[in-house]
Amino acid sequence: DSPCCSSLKAPFDPKAFVSNPGVGITVQRFQKNQKVFVQGENADTVCYLQKGHAKATVLSDRGKEAIVGIFQEGQFFGEGCLDDRTKLRTTTVVALDQCLITSIRKDTMLSTLDIEPDFSAFFIARLVSRINRIEDDLIDQLVHRSERRLARQLLLLAGFGQEANDEPVTVTVNQETLAEMVGTTRSRINAFMNKFRKKGFISYDSYHREIKVYRSLLDAVLRDMPWAEEDE
Repeated sequence: DSPCCSSLKAPFDPKAFVSNPGVGITVQRFQKNQKVFVQGENADTVCYLQKGHAKATVLSDRGKEAIVGIFQEGQFFGEGCLDDRTKLRTTTVVALDQCLITSIRKDTMLSTLDIEPDFSAFFIARLVSRINRIEDDLIDQLVHRSERRLARQLLLLAGFGQEANDEPVTVTVNQETLAEMVGTTRSRINAFMNKFRKKGFISYDSYHREIKVYRSLLDAVLRDMPWAEEDE
C-alpha cells in the first residue's frame, strides 16, 4: 500500500458535524418548556435540532405572545445571526418536549460553510425545506378549515410523511398550544380532538398531554376529510 493513502483526509460528514461537540460547537439537552434562547438576547449561534420539537414565539409590545414556527428534528433555527445586521434574537424558542440541540457559534458556522461544500448543501437543503413548510402553513391557514388544519399539525408533529411508518406516533403537546398553531379556540380544538378520537384517528392522555396519532388520520386528510365541519 502507498504510504500516502493513510494520510488522506476523511470525507466531511455534515450529520456528524452537527451531532457532536467540537470547537465552537456544543450539544445540550433541554427539558420540556425550557427556553433555548429568548427574544432580545444576543444572536451569536445557529441551532440544529437533533431530537424533539420546539416552538418559536414572538412577544409584541403589548405583551401578546404568538407562535410563529414549529421546529422538527433535523431542522436549523436561529440562522438569522449569520446576517451581520441581526444582532439580537427576534424570537423566543422553547422546547415542546425533551430536545437534544446543537449550538454552533457564528464564526464556526461561517467558516464551515465557506470551506465545506457538502455542509453548505446540507444546510441550504434544510433551510429550503423549512421555508417550504412555512409557505404550506400559510396556505393551510388561508384556505383550509380549522379541523383540517388541526389534523395536518398533528401529522406534522408526529412526523408522518417523512418516512413510511404504519405504527402510531406519540407527541406531547397541550390543547392551548394546538389552538395557537391552528388559529382557533381551545374549545374548538377540544371538540375536534374528541371527534378524532371517536373516529379512531388518535388516542390521548389529557393528564400527561400525550397524543397518539394513527396513520388513519393521514388517510383521512388525503381523502380531504369530507365529514369535517365548516368553520363558524
